[in-house]
Amino acid sequence: MAGRFQHTVAAIHEELTDHVEGLPPGGPALRLSTYVTSVFVVCLNPARMNSLDVSSEQFRSLADKVTKTCAEYLTKLDEFPVFPSTTGSVTEQLIGQEALPETGQGEHAWAALGDVLTHCRAQNGRFFGYVQGSADPVAALGDLIASVLNQNMTAWRSSPAGVTVERTVVRWLAEAIGCSEFSGTLTGGGSAANLMGLAMAREARMPANDAGIRNAAAGIVYASEQVHMSVPKAVAMLGMGRDNIRYIPCDDQYRMIPAELDRAILQDRQKGRRAIAVVASAGTVNTGSIDPLRKIAAIAHAHHAWLHVDGAYGALAAIAAPEKLDGLVHADSLSLDPHKWLYQPLDCGCLLYRDAAIARKTFTYTGTYAKQLDSDPIESFAFFEESMELSRRFRALKLWLSLRYHGMAAFREAIRKNLEQAQRLAGAIRSTPELELVAPVELSAVCFRHRFRPDASEETRNRFNLAVLKRVIRRGRIYLSNAELEGKFCLRACIVNHRTKDGDLDGIIPEVLDATSEVMPKFERGSGRE
Repeated sequence: MAGRFQHTVAAIHEELTDHVEGLPPGGPALRLSTYVTSVFVVCLNPARMNSLDVSSEQFRSLADKVTKTCAEYLTKLDEFPVFPSTTGSVTEQLIGQEALPETGQGEHAWAALGDVLTHCRAQNGRFFGYVQGSADPVAALGDLIASVLNQNMTAWRSSPAGVTVERTVVRWLAEAIGCSEFSGTLTGGGSAANLMGLAMAREARMPANDAGIRNAAAGIVYASEQVHMSVPKAVAMLGMGRDNIRYIPCDDQYRMIPAELDRAILQDRQKGRRAIAVVASAGTVNTGSIDPLRKIAAIAHAHHAWLHVDGAYGALAAIAAPEKLDGLVHADSLSLDPHKWLYQPLDCGCLLYRDAAIARKTFTYTGTYAKQLDSDPIESFAFFEESMELSRRFRALKLWLSLRYHGMAAFREAIRKNLEQAQRLAGAIRSTPELELVAPVELSAVCFRHRFRPDASEETRNRFNLAVLKRVIRRGRIYLSNAELEGKFCLRACIVNHRTKDGDLDGIIPEVLDATSEVMPKFERGSGRE
């Protein structure tokens, strides 16, 4: 009887599915398809209505589907357009209009995954946007294991092995960049790490945790004109106020000028204001420029200011080119992002600091329900006493597995290769009359633009390069982002990608020139609009 019932339900499902496929995509068709599938799944397996559990056999089957899907995706990754051929309305129709399922769809929940995959940006070797790493597949498997283990990385007693793995990984990172005396914590990214580093600076130089900031205008934070946007955000959130940031001029290589920093601190001191923190950049987001860290550290410490180094992009370059990061060890705190130049899947940032006691002074506020029950130095350790977070995912596992699987030598070589590729691209741009470099190439960010016409105004040239960038992205063969330097709109290629081959790199200039030839007629006709 049960067999005949299931056969009948399956036949009804097939007929209804055929009907749904004849309707226009999205809207009612999507809702009807979801409903039909839900009824089908429940009828054939009513036990699924009563439990969130899946058997080990079911999990193995689902996991096999996932690994097969991922393996096929990685196999074909290089064939995908870097940016999908899609629009906002298309993704809304395919994905955004589905109603919340009241009943489970079972394995049919995977049916829409194909739309997600084909409408995502492809992180293949031709992705040069922003500062985004390329996601080592070994680390991705670590993420899966971490989710299965579901460890809350609050303290040793919450996850003895997990906390030990994270403390080990943090030690490895500190040693790899020449800061072996530092300790720290993993974060969601550089923005969180910068916020925490500046919180430590405030508490070390202008304590406010208990009584609040009594005179915010008296404390000044100094940063270069090229500082990352997360720093002004952090200063605002910490109650110090963005009006109390002094932006220090940069030289022609977009590096903070130490003499200007010293001058600004002295001028503020004469007005009764004191330096709380100096933020130096180890790889600015626009150009990859590295501030003169050793000189800035000497000035900051001479004025009793905290030195925080934003190394989210560039600090890990010290693994391959330590001479570029001379002075990094003199920081009081520094941020770095393994999900950038250690090629880890998002998210995986890190804050390192010289003095863990200041971290505890800044972040320790423990309810009785979380009091440590042990005095053993290992078993009493709590990340939440050195971090703004309580609940924390097991980010360290993927990085731990990735580093153990590949070894540091492999990462050092990949970073070195990216540095060389940036110089290769810069050389090719110099050899292309239609293009010009707009900034020196210190790390792996290459800012350039099309010259357009010699008599063109800067405003017209900027609009032209914006149109070229939009066309490049729309064509889908490579992905570039943008920067603005001294009023100049630039195309920007940033290479933090272990998949990038020289052939991928050599395709950038021809692609830009092809996009230019498509855009040029509109500008010659005077419309100038993409």
